Amino acid sequence: MRVKRKRHEQGLKITDVARIAELSQGMVSKIENAQVSTSLETLGRLCDAIGLPISQLFSDYDRPDGEAQLTKAGQGMEVVRRGTDKGHTYQLLNYHRDSQKNYEPFLITMDDASEVFPTFFHPGLEFIYLLEGEILYRHGNHLYEMEPGDTLSFDAAIPHGPEALKKVPVKLLSIIHYDD
Repeated sequence: MRVKRKRHEQGLKITDVARIAELSQGMVSKIENAQVSTSLETLGRLCDAIGLPISQLFSDYDRPDGEAQLTKAGQGMEVVRRGTDKGHTYQLLNYHRDSQKNYEPFLITMDDASEVFPTFFHPGLEFIYLLEGEILYRHGNHLYEMEPGDTLSFDAAIPHGPEALKKVPVKLLSIIHYDD
């Protein structure tokens, strides 16, 4: 299929490729339609004729079978955390289903009814990325003015959280990484 697709991209007919590769038209057609096994030498000539590196024919060979978890926009699981009673909404964007929890990604939203709560603490390292709004964020004795696009990473065992919601709504991506 890759040979056929590349031939079409090049605007070549089977007769053109057969002539350049010094193969019969029937052989080119059978190779394109996976109706014949052929030698690497023949494949090499065919690939040279259409400008396709032969290695691309085997790029899918022995590729590991991957599996990822997709969470569609707005479909994350809403969870209750310590800030929920302060008006902070936590949407868990992804999670592992095995016994070892390495990280938790959250979309956290706050509005004008949300309260500030700069004394969160929990195990792990946390990374936050401000998507929307403006916030004054506390980590220990330090205050950080954050605007959309700003990031902050810190030891989550030290008290932290929003000191002031300067422009609402606030949306931030929070990824908590737990030690093994």
